[in-house]
Amino acid sequence: MSKGNSFIKGAAILGIAGVIVKILGAIYRIPLGNIIKPEGMGYYQTAYPFYVLMLTISTSGVPVAIAKLVSEKSAIGDYRNAYKVFKVALTGLFMAGILTSLFVLINARDIVNSLGNPNAYYALIALVPALFFVPIMSAFRGFFQGRQNMVPTALSQIAEQFFRVLMGLGITLLLLDYGIPIAAGGASFGGSIGAIAGTIAIYIVFLTNKKRINEEIQSSPIKEEYRVSAIVKDLLMIAIPITIGSAITPILDAIDASMVIKRLQLINYTEEIANELYGQLKGYAQTLINLPQVFSVSIAMSLVPAISNARARKQKAEIEGIVNSGIRITLLIGLPCAFGLFVLARPIIELLYFSNTQETISSIGEILQYLSFGVIFLTLVQALTSMLQGLGKPLIPVINLFIGAIFKVIITYILLVVPSLNVKGAAIGTVSAYAVACILDLISLRILTRMSFNFKDIFIKPFISAALMALVVKLSYLAIINIIGSKLATLVSIMVGVIIYVILLIITGTITNEDLMLLPKGDRVAKRLEKYRIFK
Repeated sequence: MSKGNSFIKGAAILGIAGVIVKILGAIYRIPLGNIIKPEGMGYYQTAYPFYVLMLTISTSGVPVAIAKLVSEKSAIGDYRNAYKVFKVALTGLFMAGILTSLFVLINARDIVNSLGNPNAYYALIALVPALFFVPIMSAFRGFFQGRQNMVPTALSQIAEQFFRVLMGLGITLLLLDYGIPIAAGGASFGGSIGAIAGTIAIYIVFLTNKKRINEEIQSSPIKEEYRVSAIVKDLLMIAIPITIGSAITPILDAIDASMVIKRLQLINYTEEIANELYGQLKGYAQTLINLPQVFSVSIAMSLVPAISNARARKQKAEIEGIVNSGIRITLLIGLPCAFGLFVLARPIIELLYFSNTQETISSIGEILQYLSFGVIFLTLVQALTSMLQGLGKPLIPVINLFIGAIFKVIITYILLVVPSLNVKGAAIGTVSAYAVACILDLISLRILTRMSFNFKDIFIKPFISAALMALVVKLSYLAIINIIGSKLATLVSIMVGVIIYVILLIITGTITNEDLMLLPKGDRVAKRLEKYRIFK
């Protein structure tokens, strides 16, 4: 196995916790959409982007900064100052949690009114406890990550998501008789309970490790004291650039939250209908678009150290190999997901969100078709961002995504008031944003590395395989729908698609013997294929 492809196994390991969290998240959104319908999802999705933006501003870069500084101090045996970094950061995040939660608590009514969706008040106010607890939890996560112990973070993430799902759905069902706006507040409150559970989980782990931490501090040699002012400065120097980059996506979502409902009312949609259309976009279609990130995020995470390592050793050929492999593997995930969502948009919505009316299902299906090809660009942007970070150029993808965001604002603003498009204009704007960022990232990568992409292997072969798979899936669905019904036909067609896609990847030479060797039991599969002369 070449070093250029070694990151793929790392991706599988790094993705385990993320897969669990993403699956739990999907489990939450799908029944939630069936319970509170597009109206409730509209209220929920109006509050949630603002909540995420507030958290991003107050916490996003700080855990990384804590991890980096704690790691640096621990590496030289300076556990006393490593712990001091954690205490200073925890104090700062505690204060940030108080300020952000109080700000939202006091201004919640004005915020939802300014977003044009006053009934989202309960959904926003229910997230106030989370705004306090998440910063505290993130400080502990950063501390343990700096100590090279990822288990506490994983346990905390799983506990947070588990209780969010369990309590969120339970409270939503209990509050349903009190009206959809209050039920949407119950869904949001699940996030707060999850944050409390995640904080408790990681604090318990901290207490079990406290004796060992104290022993390390006591045995730590006396070194120059790390002054509080210096710690704050170093934390901010690391955290601010990360925060700026992390804030762009929440800002994109906040733009939708502030623009969609208001602009739709300009073409004679009532506030209620505009809210429902927004709920269809963000609560249903966007949820499915985000699912492929379960795999693409883990690949992106592994690209940074792989490229950084090759760059440090000045191995240009190895960098090219990693870049080509990274793009190819990302497209092998993104392309079939995009094509599959496009050709089975309505059947998938009907399968998952069965409690909605046929009119609503058709509407969400149309939105999903417009959004589906955004999967390709979104997954590629994640991978390309990691590549550029590995090359020591972290600001380039931030700038490129910001340019994409400008395109989104302009396109969304114009297309939302086109009656034939309405909320689908926002979907086009989102796809455009990631398409622009993706193209700019590819151009930047080529300029920096002066490499040429293997266009045939990276783009053409995966595209042909995915397109043919989509054709077979659609024909399979049409052939059996009248025999076994839409829902079962959808499941069968998806399974057929997976099998056909794998076969096409092998026939076209898109996936190689070496790729199979990277998978669990891949050596056995490769030997069987060699036996039947599929691989040589």
